Amino acid sequence: MANRSYLYSADSMPSETELPQRIRCISEHNWDIPLAHKLLAGRGTTIVPSMIWNPPIGIAAEYAAGVTLLLGLLRAVGEGLEGDAEFAECVARTTAHLEKQRAKYFVLETGEIVSMAGDDPATSVRHLASEDIPDIVAKAEAALAGQNDAWLASVRGDWQRHLASFYSEALYFSFPD
Repeated sequence: MANRSYLYSADSMPSETELPQRIRCISEHNWDIPLAHKLLAGRGTTIVPSMIWNPPIGIAAEYAAGVTLLLGLLRAVGEGLEGDAEFAECVARTTAHLEKQRAKYFVLETGEIVSMAGDDPATSVRHLASEDIPDIVAKAEAALAGQNDAWLASVRGDWQRHLASFYSEALYFSFPD
């Protein structure tokens, strides 16, 4: 079984005492927290209790702002992949799923990934939320402003790893309505 990062949407953030109402499945990605998950969790990023594990290792963020950032990057990446039918299908599938699963927040579940390093998961998530995600967001913003072409080219060259996660209404960990 692969360790995965999981991305959900919800109309409220998880708290110490309850799960959000109506948790919608967005995406899961094997062996990594991909660029797409980090960008989607990149606006209004805050650490929240996990909906799956005991420590506070979930990350919540603003849904609409994260979608805007990812879709902007997808457009920029696509400018160098005209005619790539696989990329166009990935963008269409991702865009449609994000629209269908729209909510107020994203909730990124990182437990399986951060536990692979053997470090304290809570410390790893704090680093992810305060350094890794803001760094990726800054790189994406610079690329969208035409100031980071080398980074954009590297994303374009390996777009499947960065952007082609498994988007579905049912993930390995799903929540009843």
